[in-house]
Amino acid sequence: MPTPHPASSSAQAARLALASRLRDLRLDAQLSARTLAARAGWHESKTSRIEHGKKRPTESDLTAWAHACGTPELLPELIAELRAVDSAWLDWRRAEKTGLTHLNVAVRELYERTRIYRSYCQDVIPGLLQTAAYTTSTLSAIRDNREVPVDDVTDAVAERMARQHILYEGDHRFVFILEVAALTYRRGGPEVMIGQLGFLLKAMALPSVSLAVIPSHIERAGRWPVENFYIFDDVQANVELVSGFLTITQPREIAMYMQTFARFHEIAVFGRQARGIIEAAIDSLQQ
Repeated sequence: MPTPHPASSSAQAARLALASRLRDLRLDAQLSARTLAARAGWHESKTSRIEHGKKRPTESDLTAWAHACGTPELLPELIAELRAVDSAWLDWRRAEKTGLTHLNVAVRELYERTRIYRSYCQDVIPGLLQTAAYTTSTLSAIRDNREVPVDDVTDAVAERMARQHILYEGDHRFVFILEVAALTYRRGGPEVMIGQLGFLLKAMALPSVSLAVIPSHIERAGRWPVENFYIFDDVQANVELVSGFLTITQPREIAMYMQTFARFHEIAVFGRQARGIIEAAIDSLQQ
């Protein structure tokens, strides 16, 4: 199988992290590269290339490595890490060359099967809580700024809106945490923003929805804003970056995002206080 060439430094870092972990396992087992190669049944140079991130190990390679080091119990975690590296990165230019709709359709099943959805956003209202006008403004800007060659914004908006049925149906729970800045960054003008913030107030009344805001005056104490991320149950986290889209499935990394979400949860305000912040944002737009 050919060695993939990750388009992202994040994906490359994940690949090197796996290589480093395999090297640590060998050293902890007090094995030389030659001894491990002999136990695994391959040439010594293969061990070196895997440890330096020059060769992608297969799942069979990981099986041989774990058994050679006397740590077969780590195999499921190693395989999960390998699969996370393989599927980690999606470059926007490649992903959007046929438009925006298919990307939204592709995650439909993921949203449908998720029971507990957690979302943290610092500069945008999350898709599940967007109005059609807000989504149109957002996707139109993406189309223009990233020079998407296919103009299918209308279809992509329709797909986003159809996805929102899970807010009202089925056994789902949603926890949204927004930085206060997400309420004030304008997308589509005052009328669009007023409608969007009004929809947030309505969504807060839904039994399935818990919505919180992190006030601007709060003491952050190590809980500084980070990239927007979305956690699906405890099996996947999605992260949107400037150059592409990260899909995280490695359990240790998911745990890090869960911990970060929990820390934000501690300083966010809910209920009446959150409503007051949203209403103040609406008032500022009406002045």
